[in-house]
Amino acid sequence: MADTVQYRLERMVEELDDLERRGLFTRREIAEIVKQRRKFEYRLKRPSPLKQDYLTYIDYETQLDTLRRLRKRSVARDLDKKKDNKRTKLSVSDFAGVSRIVEIYRLAVLRYKGDVDLWLRYLEFCRERSNGRMKKVLAQLIRFHPKVPGVWIYAAAWEFDHNLNVAAARALMQSGLRVCPTSDDLWVEYLRMELTYLNKLKSRKVALGEGRGSLVREDGDAVHEERKNVDGSNTDNEESEDKVDIFKEQGQNILQAVYSGAVEALPSSFSLRERFLEILEATDLAYSEDMRERILSDMKRDFSKDPKYWEWLARLELRHSQSSQGISDDLMLEQLQKAVKIYEEALEVVPSSVMFDLYTKFLMDVVVPKDGNTQLCVCTEDWISRLLTAYEKAELVGCMSEDLACRYASLYLQLGRFDEARKLARDLCSGDLANSSKLWLLRASMEIRHFTRDALSQSKASLDSIFGLIRDALAKVPLSKSEELWLMALKFFALERDYSDKLVEMSITAVAKSAGSDYRFSLSSAVVNFILHKDGLQDARKIYERFLALPHPDLSLYRKCIELEQNLASLGDKQCLVNARKLYDSALSTYDQDLSLWQDYYSMEIKVNTGFAFPQFIEIVCILFGDFLHFFCIPNRWHLALLLPP
Repeated sequence: MADTVQYRLERMVEELDDLERRGLFTRREIAEIVKQRRKFEYRLKRPSPLKQDYLTYIDYETQLDTLRRLRKRSVARDLDKKKDNKRTKLSVSDFAGVSRIVEIYRLAVLRYKGDVDLWLRYLEFCRERSNGRMKKVLAQLIRFHPKVPGVWIYAAAWEFDHNLNVAAARALMQSGLRVCPTSDDLWVEYLRMELTYLNKLKSRKVALGEGRGSLVREDGDAVHEERKNVDGSNTDNEESEDKVDIFKEQGQNILQAVYSGAVEALPSSFSLRERFLEILEATDLAYSEDMRERILSDMKRDFSKDPKYWEWLARLELRHSQSSQGISDDLMLEQLQKAVKIYEEALEVVPSSVMFDLYTKFLMDVVVPKDGNTQLCVCTEDWISRLLTAYEKAELVGCMSEDLACRYASLYLQLGRFDEARKLARDLCSGDLANSSKLWLLRASMEIRHFTRDALSQSKASLDSIFGLIRDALAKVPLSKSEELWLMALKFFALERDYSDKLVEMSITAVAKSAGSDYRFSLSSAVVNFILHKDGLQDARKIYERFLALPHPDLSLYRKCIELEQNLASLGDKQCLVNARKLYDSALSTYDQDLSLWQDYYSMEIKVNTGFAFPQFIEIVCILFGDFLHFFCIPNRWHLALLLPP
């Protein structure tokens, strides 16, 4: 390794001497450069050099070369003042920096052949410095990554834009399409390239015709004089316009050919046809309207069962009005009516909850003002009627989803029809959506709002009614989805002792039924926290003891109880410390593979500074986590001690 590094450094002697001779760097700076390069070279000669080692070396050499060029310009200005250009000629130091960076990149991509980003950085450097290696590196990249569409697009773009070689760019894109026929981007970029090239040819012809006035160049050589008709019109100009139209026809032919090939290769890609249609609308081609109708017809044939297609088609009708300024209300209304007809046709073809969801969202966008005000306008009664009809139809055909139902009831609330919203929520909760947590939550919030709206009408019967509603909801909604319902119920009945006690009993029953289930929401810890803030420590301790007596208490409950006891133990309560230890022992008997639990136990003992048997603790952890320690290369128990918090 040392011999190789020394050999590479010795090859830099000529370059370094040139830098010193030209006055760009001092001897001390050159010594520092050699020191840094030696360090980087040793890193690259390791058995497994990191990618970052190469990138750091490249960054250093790039900054060094930038500094060299700045100092060279400064020296050149000084020599110009002295009228001495003897030392401004190119020398070995002008090329050595770029060559070294290219060599480091070559070694990096040789080591990390599969890193496409590294290859692209290499290509960008070659493109910026124009060192003549671009084609060679592109060929290597294509050889290693022929299945990456972006590689073919990058190579073709360089040939087309930088090298001005249209034939090579076309060949690359066609080769890419043969290798990656299922790439949307390749088909779209190939079409863009062909149309861009055709547009350049058209612009060139038009520019030549206008620049020469009445002269038209044909077949590359013949130049004919301007011929005028009897009425003074220019015959050659009319022929020139006919020739320009040929480019539009050629563009149309290219679009048809590429579109046919793309649809054959990707018959199920909706986004591909959408992008083709966008290109068609952005260009001026012959028979473009016929081509547009063909694309739309093919999309309807292939995607008529996809709600996404109908949503896109309806929004397409509004695209022009949304992009135009000062459009009349009548035209806007006409386009909205067309979009509504598309949605209604879609509901006949695809009567699904997704389609109803898209339709109702569209109508809400029409009804609700753009300023985000949730109060609905009186002038939109017709659209509100359409919206209500859509919700009713969704309920009638059995396509009412949870989100649709919630928005349906919320619409009545926005309209101020509170009683109808309550009745609707009650009917929906008793139907197919009986296990919907969002719907029950909305219904419960409406009932609570009705109860608290008039303080004089509050009675025990009303409380019984709300409690019965929440009890039914909690019985039907799975525990894994009922977090917000439980929290709302505990908060609402916090000051009602009888009802809160009933909720606690219900929670114990619910946790017992779901013993062993791993939910994100821990009902037991939520109830313990509720009792702690409501009734104090003693009652909270009684409740968590009841929860811990159930089969397989969850870990979050243990952590909540331990936190409760530790907070009091930190104030000097020794009994709480004993309780915390018992909780840790009980938790570790079930969750003995949880390393963080062991760490927390150890941290507690260190903080209280008691006679804690540290060696025995480490011995237990080593027995339980033998495979774990071996996997993470922790050789013995004393190395494990380093992992524990101080």
